[in-house]
Amino acid sequence: MRLNKEIVERTSYLQDLRHLIHSNPETAFEEVATSRLIADVLGSAGIEVHCGLAKTGVVGTLRGRGQSSRAIGLRADIDALNITEKTSLEYASRVPGKMHACGHDGHTVMLLGAALHLAKFRNFDGVVQFIFQPAEENEGGGRVMIEDGLFEKFPVDAVYALHNWPGLPVGEAAVRAGPVMASYDIFEIIVTGRGGHAAMPHLTIDPIATASHLVQALQAIVSRNTSPLDSVVISVTQIFAGDTWNVIPEEATLRGTVRTLRPEIQDAVEAHIHRVVRMTAAATGASATVRYERRYPATINNRTEAETAANALAKVVGEDRVHLDLPPSMGAEDFAFMLNQVHGAYLFLGNGPLEDGRTLHSPHYDFNDELIPIGATFWSNLVETALAPRQTV
Repeated sequence: MRLNKEIVERTSYLQDLRHLIHSNPETAFEEVATSRLIADVLGSAGIEVHCGLAKTGVVGTLRGRGQSSRAIGLRADIDALNITEKTSLEYASRVPGKMHACGHDGHTVMLLGAALHLAKFRNFDGVVQFIFQPAEENEGGGRVMIEDGLFEKFPVDAVYALHNWPGLPVGEAAVRAGPVMASYDIFEIIVTGRGGHAAMPHLTIDPIATASHLVQALQAIVSRNTSPLDSVVISVTQIFAGDTWNVIPEEATLRGTVRTLRPEIQDAVEAHIHRVVRMTAAATGASATVRYERRYPATINNRTEAETAANALAKVVGEDRVHLDLPPSMGAEDFAFMLNQVHGAYLFLGNGPLEDGRTLHSPHYDFNDELIPIGATFWSNLVETALAPRQTV
């Protein structure tokens, strides 16, 4: 690998920063100390700091040596998860019930490392917006930053983000044009029947029986109402009904999630769910309502920015270690909101073997510190590539 020497020399400091953040995890919109630390590090390098977007978001603005108005955004997520850490690390979480189980501590430090390097040398012509985003996990902090005027106050021509990826070897990376992460929708179905004695089911309209039919009918949307070439996941994850053994209840509730890779398939699946619920309930004599909520859109990379990211990655890890065909993940990412506003790309850096307890959202997870100089070097190369001084004649 071709790592930046100045960044490598700073790795110990960056690793200590990462461990400090890991020990003090903060969840959605509560990242007060984390944001303060980020602002202090950026400010110490002479980077213009703006705080308060989406409550705990931080944006650092750095101008290069030239006069170009070109601008790119680099985004890192900063929030932790509501998980009790089960590692034995010296720097394990000190906050009960919270931990950095997805590597956002590492994402934050890699971007800080690049910011410190770029601020020192300013070997680019244009503007870099370092975007430190709160509340990526479930709460849509990216959407809130946009609603608070992110791209009006800090305009960019393109925006980039990355995620560590367990299962991909350290020193390898992946980026592709098109969908890379799925949309994230949720649904709640309330089935209403007629309750009664469990020994006399013929006198009732059993909402649990209807709910059971619905679980199967919802799966048929995937197998029979969408093309086998379109990736769709419908998962029923919660069922609630009844209070005791001998009573058929009045209501049953089903909850779950839907994942798709294309907006038009997302639209079609939502319509199918409403139809299936209505007709299945009618067939059993029950009634049902659907609450369908779209949380995150699909994360879809623009081809030009994906190619720019691939070229910058190749300069760090080598062209043969940049995968352009890694299949999309059916997980979701709220960076999608930013890509709906500005062209850009989302990429993955290998975090090492899954068997080392590095599975995302696991209580045994820990970000791999080997990635710190790799990610920071990549971010620096991306800026110096995308905002290279233009030759004049």
